[in-house]
Amino acid sequence: MPLTHKKNSDAQNIPQNIQQNDKAFSGLKQSPANRFKNGAFPDVRMRRNRQTTWSRNLVRENALMTDDLIWPLFVIEGHDNEESIKTMPDVKRYTIDRIVKQVKAAQTLHIPAIALFPAIDQSKKNAMGTEAFNPDNLVCRAIKEIKNACPDIGIIADVALDPYTNHGHDGLMDGNTILNDETLDVLCQQAMVQAQAGVDIIAPSDMMDGRIGAIREVLDSQNFQDIQIISYAAKYASSFYGPFRDAVCSGSLLTGDKKTYQMDPANSNEALREVSLDIQEGADMIMIKPGLPYLDIIHRVKAEFKMPTLAYNVSGEYAMIKIAAEHGALNYDQAMMEMLLCFKRAGADGILSYAALDAARKICDS
Repeated sequence: MPLTHKKNSDAQNIPQNIQQNDKAFSGLKQSPANRFKNGAFPDVRMRRNRQTTWSRNLVRENALMTDDLIWPLFVIEGHDNEESIKTMPDVKRYTIDRIVKQVKAAQTLHIPAIALFPAIDQSKKNAMGTEAFNPDNLVCRAIKEIKNACPDIGIIADVALDPYTNHGHDGLMDGNTILNDETLDVLCQQAMVQAQAGVDIIAPSDMMDGRIGAIREVLDSQNFQDIQIISYAAKYASSFYGPFRDAVCSGSLLTGDKKTYQMDPANSNEALREVSLDIQEGADMIMIKPGLPYLDIIHRVKAEFKMPTLAYNVSGEYAMIKIAAEHGALNYDQAMMEMLLCFKRAGADGILSYAALDAARKICDS
């Protein structure tokens, strides 16, 4: 018996809910290519992945860990004492015995390294910064005590003359001129006494031309070839350093400014040249300072060179959010953690921050 087509009667037999569904998807049936070709709403909904905590965590592109943190600490002479720093709330200068306790606390929170900065007595400062290369200076004694008490934490020592000079500059001076090549000799001596004291990483922040190569050569010649160098390769002449200068007691001494050796904040390509030169001279890691206003530099440097890249979350950046929080303008913990995460997103492998201990506590409690 031949088959016949009963279109009208068949349609009448289709359940009503199926007919409704068929109408709902009629657009998809008719033109799937047109519907999806632009990848647009309502087919693409970016909020889907944000609906739950577990989903947000699953697709998160960057994460802040305690391993990313370096804690800068200020050391002073004396015993069993600490001093507040007016422009840096909750940051203090510590005598060596107390700084050892702080380092132990950092180690307990899995912070891998600390950075030391001295605030020496004014009577030990002079135009040549000679205390910088005294093998028994404050930093060298602190290195020895910390390394003895906490052998597994990394110790980073700053190489620059500003904490030691009576003019507040990072190099030697002739009148108003910063002497580049003559300063290199002093910086090499400073690096050497720190190496002999047991430092793990030398971190020249002076911005003299050629200092990475000079220091690397001296260290290698004295069998310190395993000591790492973090170069402050792109250090800008920034307004965000004020609280730090208060902390090391150099701000009131500073004559003029540092624009003849620190970088112009307007420049980006120049940073790549500076970084390239320091890598060629033997830098193991690169520092960008300041951090928050220079996220673009961090990103460019990391993308260009693929080198371990650090950001310095400087004193002014820390003070801004800390003081703002004290006045009720923002939540300190939330703003601090967001700020540090932004450094990671920009490409930083590590972050020097005065908030490192606070951040580590938050990470460990989460």
